[in-house]
Amino acid sequence: MDHEELRTERLSLRRPNPADVDAILAIHQDPRAVAHNPSDALATREEAKALYQRWDGHWRRHGFGYWVVRRRDSWPPLGFCGTKVMEFRHRPVLNLFYRFSPEVWGSGLASEAATAVVEWAAEAGPGFPVIARVRPDNVASWHVASRAGLVRAEHLDERGYDGLDWIFHVE
Repeated sequence: MDHEELRTERLSLRRPNPADVDAILAIHQDPRAVAHNPSDALATREEAKALYQRWDGHWRRHGFGYWVVRRRDSWPPLGFCGTKVMEFRHRPVLNLFYRFSPEVWGSGLASEAATAVVEWAAEAGPGFPVIARVRPDNVASWHVASRAGLVRAEHLDERGYDGLDWIFHVE
């Protein structure tokens, strides 16, 4: 699989570019999309541009990161999904991230994108374990992580920025 773009039956996941700043803002300023992670909320285009620049910096350092997710046959971004390198319990891991517009929730698109990302990590990633940090009350996110092949690892749960993180990982 190409690092710059992943394709699934319904989706195209591609590396973000500066033209995606407005989509980053639109999704991250929707209170429903950040309800479980309020520290991720954005209020201005400048904040969205700074977030894009962090994502782009990760791409430049590692050759992968978060992708913009679209339907293969349409332009508007549906959300974002990918991995970033982070340290977890003193070792490098790939943290699986997915955030989608509430308008597409329940469609299976987040699970489809997350599954493609986990498969990419297994085939072409740097060999680090994949984890997902999920708020205990975010049932939809549990389902996405599970459908992408991750399982709950209660012994790894820890406090995150916005409260307790349940940890899911690839066995």
